[in-house]
Amino acid sequence: MNHVEAKQSQHKSWTMVAPGWGKYDPLMRTWAAPVTERMIALAAIREGSRVLDIACGAGEPALTIAERIGPEGSVLATDFVEEMIGYARSKAQARSLSNVEFRCVDGEVIDAMKGSFDAVTMRWGLMFMPDPVKCMHCANSALKPGGKAVISVWTEAANNPFVTVPLGVLKRHMDVPTPPTGAPGIFALADPDRLRAVFAEAGFSDVTIEQVSIPMADFSTGAEYDVFIRELAGPVASLFTQLPADTQAIVKQEIAREAEARSSKPGRVYLHGITHVVVGTKPRNQA
Repeated sequence: MNHVEAKQSQHKSWTMVAPGWGKYDPLMRTWAAPVTERMIALAAIREGSRVLDIACGAGEPALTIAERIGPEGSVLATDFVEEMIGYARSKAQARSLSNVEFRCVDGEVIDAMKGSFDAVTMRWGLMFMPDPVKCMHCANSALKPGGKAVISVWTEAANNPFVTVPLGVLKRHMDVPTPPTGAPGIFALADPDRLRAVFAEAGFSDVTIEQVSIPMADFSTGAEYDVFIRELAGPVASLFTQLPADTQAIVKQEIAREAEARSSKPGRVYLHGITHVVVGTKPRNQA
């Protein structure tokens, strides 16, 4: 798959699940809050900060940041899926946030005002970029000297049963090829060494990586989880729609059963996720 095809595939899958991100927004905001809070702290975002949030999806962490920085600050939030931007914009209006602007633009070609942002954030977007270095170059260019870029990406598959459960079921019913090294995907940047290399190649210094564990499923039944993951996870949704209807019915049941079996809390369907949170600084002597 070439760069253009990879980009088209990502756009299709995330457009498909945009309604799910709108539907499950209250849950996801709560579950992901520890990641959002850590990103805000590492980026040194404070009242009056000017922030660029890339791949904002349905609005996070852009909206939380907008509330935190007050009327003197501003957020430019971008995503390449217009439907996601629509949900984000409506939520900003509902929360009377006038200090955030949304633009539908590809994260690899953002031409934001160079050297004008105090911080750049990107939560769970970089691993889906066909050229993550190009995206981080854009982030570096947008930052003021001394500004920080903070991103989160998922750690290796073994740490993330919330997504390996449905993928494991799907692999029993269809051919799911292992993505080649460097190809975009949910675990594309799980390797800390590759993450450091991406940041270094994009011109960042003082790169540090830490991990945050969060709930990524907490439901009464496996059936609830099955609906959630198919409506929220672009890669899962894309694969599921390729199956014939009778197989889809079987897969739904198997995902529900497998989730119940793998749950780490009795009486609940609880599956966690562990994400890297990475921060890098634009050197002060860099234009």
